Amino acid sequence: MGQRRPSASASRTTGEQGDVPGWVLVTLMTAGLIIAIWAVAGPALVNLFNTAIEKVAGLL
Repeated sequence: MGQRRPSASASRTTGEQGDVPGWVLVTLMTAGLIIAIWAVAGPALVNLFNTAIEKVAGLL
């Protein structure tokens, strides 16, 4: 009863010091995907938006 086990968080951090945390990689990869998709689909999305606005403006 007098012995204490090291906490789970303490054992996880000691072996991973210096590593890039997973959330950083996920954030960077998500940003990269958004930039890539926007570069490919950007002009089509702008055209779609402009067409939709013109149709709505024509109804007013």
